Amino acid sequence: MRILIVDGKKDVAQTLLSGLSKNGYAVDASENGESALAALSINSYDLLILDLDLPDMDGLKICDLARAKSPSILILILTARGKKEDIITGLNTGADDYLVKPFHFKELLARIRALLRRDMRTREPILKIQDVSLDTVEKVVWKSNHKVQLTRKEFGILEYLMRHPNEVISQEIILEHVWGSLTNVFTNTVRVHIQSLRRKLGDNSETPIYIDTVIGFGYRFISPEPNKKNGDSK
Repeated sequence: MRILIVDGKKDVAQTLLSGLSKNGYAVDASENGESALAALSINSYDLLILDLDLPDMDGLKICDLARAKSPSILILILTARGKKEDIITGLNTGADDYLVKPFHFKELLARIRALLRRDMRTREPILKIQDVSLDTVEKVVWKSNHKVQLTRKEFGILEYLMRHPNEVISQEIILEHVWGSLTNVFTNTVRVHIQSLRRKLGDNSETPIYIDTVIGFGYRFISPEPNKKNGDSK
């Protein structure tokens, strides 16, 4: 999951960025409305965590524009505005949830997971392809009846591939959605994590069962569906 944090207080934004990154999310941060709108126009985000009190504009404007541009994006308003009228206005503007500062970080994590559980517009909480099951909320992967222990980044890669079965996903897209926009696109970290994933799933690059390498393009998770795309694989 890729998250954009928009908060006018640099220390708050950095704290959220650090905490959410440690919990396995790919996170970007903006400190004003202008940079937030630029990020939303360039990148595809799953969740927007939005402060309303920004130095250059009211966060409600960003909420409205983000909802209009990306109807499926999850929006969680995180602000010091705690009056009932503010909460009603925020939710009516398009937010999916509203949390008042000060807040406990564990509550924020719980609310993010709750949004995922009830967000049935574009996501399913349990992804299952072949004999691999991935619980997007509990962050657990099973192969048949055996639990597979993955690192946070391995889980993020597997989740993204399983959300797009049979689609060829480039290294650049994986980096953006699992690591964030500041990662060096020339790094070999994706290849290293893919190798580790294959090993843990009992897969291999020569005769892939789950993760296929499409030379020169990227990777795809193999699903036994008739619409599987063709391509040179290794």
